[in-house]
Amino acid sequence: MSRAFNRSWIVVMLWLGLFSVATAVQRFPPPQFSEPRELPEPTTPPPRSITMETVDVAVLAAALMLAAWLILKKRRRGWIVALMLFSLGYFGFWRQGCICPIGAIGNVTLAIFDASYALPLTVLAFFLLPLLFTLFFGRVFCGAVCPLGMVQDLVLIRPLRIPAWLESGLRLFAWLYLGLALLMAATASALVICRYDPFVAFFRLGANPQLWIISFSVLAVSLFVGRPYCRFLCPYGVILRQLGRLSKYRVTITPDECIHCRLCEDACPFGAIDKPTVEWPDSQRVKARHRARVLLVLLPVIILLGGWIGFKAAPALARSNAVVRLAERIRLEETGLVADRTDESTAFRTTNRTIENLYTEAEAKQQDFVIGSTLLGGAMGLLCGLTLMRTHICFRRDEYEAHRAGCVACGRCYLSCPREHLRRQRRTDLQPAEPSA
Repeated sequence: MSRAFNRSWIVVMLWLGLFSVATAVQRFPPPQFSEPRELPEPTTPPPRSITMETVDVAVLAAALMLAAWLILKKRRRGWIVALMLFSLGYFGFWRQGCICPIGAIGNVTLAIFDASYALPLTVLAFFLLPLLFTLFFGRVFCGAVCPLGMVQDLVLIRPLRIPAWLESGLRLFAWLYLGLALLMAATASALVICRYDPFVAFFRLGANPQLWIISFSVLAVSLFVGRPYCRFLCPYGVILRQLGRLSKYRVTITPDECIHCRLCEDACPFGAIDKPTVEWPDSQRVKARHRARVLLVLLPVIILLGGWIGFKAAPALARSNAVVRLAERIRLEETGLVADRTDESTAFRTTNRTIENLYTEAEAKQQDFVIGSTLLGGAMGLLCGLTLMRTHICFRRDEYEAHRAGCVACGRCYLSCPREHLRRQRRTDLQPAEPSA
């Protein structure tokens, strides 16, 4: 295992070298005007120099490497918390939550669907690095590097246990949020993940009242539910969950073998410890098998129902696009349903673009929303059907294990295992004694 672990580090280091070279490209400078003009106040932190952006990528890479070593090799919760506090201070309050791998989802999607958008390679690096480390070492980004996760961990005082069936249902909101974020970014409507970041108000020490309400609401829930945003809303967490299933290395509660002491049952506040399965009675197994078959037959109906809901929601979603809103406003002005012109419609009439071109562009955007919203509804129907089917399938398990996808690699379960205490005692006994005076 040690040789394979070292080979994985070599592959990761090669990727880091490529990313460090890639970050040598800077985004466009501010425009130059012939007359002095006052530029609008930005709502995000100002762009940094190439050197400082490279430093940000290097710090992220170093933090991920250190997190993988502390979580998988060192297995020390105290050092993991120390790294989390550093990440909260640097990526949260110092960098003010920007650049964020979670928000980078919108930038990457916009670059894929809009050829005119130049994606900064620093943003690409922040988006890909946690994914790469998750493929090799599990969700070490969530466990020790993500500042959003640390904020929720700090306020957790009395975690409540959520039933598995309810957690599976709530997790569908994260898929829906991811789908809506992709749809809005692909249609160049909005970067909703950045706009509604639940903790950006704290990181930047200022935001609109709506965002402050969101921030305090998430914090209030975090007092009693472990990482609610990470588990039930985070769109990046949904991606990391799926990659965590494929990770080469992962968190194990025991360092060697499980002795079934049951001391780790309540160690995880996130419901990410899978218990040994109990053999189902024959009658229950027959009922579960019958229900699974019924759901399999109904799965196409559920998908079609989701697609129909998405199709009906397309007009409302399309109004989030500025072009569609402007076209509807001008159409109302021309028909006399609205008497006064807005500044936006007046400014458009002074440009060289024609009303017909605006209507054509708006219709194209509306068609994009019809297609995207229908596909999103169908995908959500498929996920709902599969989630229901999964509750009627029994997976055999003989030991207490950290869930491959759900474990956020926080290290809380280590000290609950007697075998872990024995391992640490052996390491202490093997250390050479200090020479006597």
